[in-house]
Amino acid sequence: MKRLIDLFKKKKKIVIGLMTGTSMDGIDAALVNITNSGNDTKIEALKFITVPYPQKLRERLLIISQPGGGTVDEICRLNFLLAQYYVEAIFKICKISNIDISEVDLIGTHGQTINHLPDAEEYLGRAIRSTLQIGEPSFVATKTGVVTVGNFRSADLALDGQGAPLIPYFDFLLFNSEKYNRVLLNIGGIANVTILPKKSSAEKVLAFDTGPGNMVINALMKKYFNKDYDENGSTAQKGKISVQLLKKLKSHFYFSKPLPKSTGREEFGNEFVKKLIKSAEALNLSSEDIIATATELTAKTIADAIKYSGLVISQVDQLIISGGGVHNKTLMKSLMKKFSSSEVLDSDSLGISGDAKEAICFAMLANETICGNPANLPSVTGAERATVLGSISLP
Repeated sequence: MKRLIDLFKKKKKIVIGLMTGTSMDGIDAALVNITNSGNDTKIEALKFITVPYPQKLRERLLIISQPGGGTVDEICRLNFLLAQYYVEAIFKICKISNIDISEVDLIGTHGQTINHLPDAEEYLGRAIRSTLQIGEPSFVATKTGVVTVGNFRSADLALDGQGAPLIPYFDFLLFNSEKYNRVLLNIGGIANVTILPKKSSAEKVLAFDTGPGNMVINALMKKYFNKDYDENGSTAQKGKISVQLLKKLKSHFYFSKPLPKSTGREEFGNEFVKKLIKSAEALNLSSEDIIATATELTAKTIADAIKYSGLVISQVDQLIISGGGVHNKTLMKSLMKKFSSSEVLDSDSLGISGDAKEAICFAMLANETICGNPANLPSVTGAERATVLGSISLP
């Protein structure tokens, strides 16, 4: 316990944050200096790297994330295999940064989500919400010798929250503005928004997953072009948006579901893509048209979701975008058209790398855990109250 007490008292920490998202393409690792905590938090980003998953590992992760896709034995093994890859990524970023692992005070790891069931469903006579992230934090702590925090979603779920999104706390601390109504948009496998009215209090923050970000586009690119993603949005640019297909896709129940809400591969994975393909083939659409329509689905549902939250788009002073989707020029062009009255920025222009943002966030959330600060926002997740997030693993 002395180690935790000393860490709690330390005002400035060197922290590594790890993020592996719904795109399941690799490990994002961020090395940061964090000073203080809560509203006084100061973050200095030192280094960021992405370590791609081996292709076979990615394939297995995609499979086990679908209903009935994996055995208990395989999930058990992958839990520890992923932790090995996390440890390698940690030592790699230390080596590149020319620091010894003994200089690192803390590690925060989100883990790889393989199932997220945030809505209470009856099971064996009880109403159950559940989530599962693999990549065992105790393994990471023991192999690195560094206190590690993981399992960030579980405490919020225990309080009848959605367990996600968790980025809004980070957004509130770092991007709350006295002058601007801001919308923070992250486009990973799933897209999510944080809505920050100017001079916002934590109780006024709204945030939620809008639906698919890159996930559906990537799956379609793999099927039709054997590529992992649509580089620069060039394939979508060649196609035409199908109004009929777009209308059908938008009829999915999630888009009209009331807040709070969060989602993942459970709704927009293989089954969604299979139905999309079947509908597209019935309309005799080209591969490029299908990619163009899927891209527009992401942009359209983002814009619609912000309206649905009660905020008028014309009142959005700044749309600040992060995540892999920022590199898709066709997607960005569509968003800029929809938010023509807003200043559209990437988070880099405000001092936080768009690619590194989520990894930096989990470094910060780990620091909040050690400092005993609640880091969920009940206005976002629907939890009964604010609570300290994460499980602490000692070396």
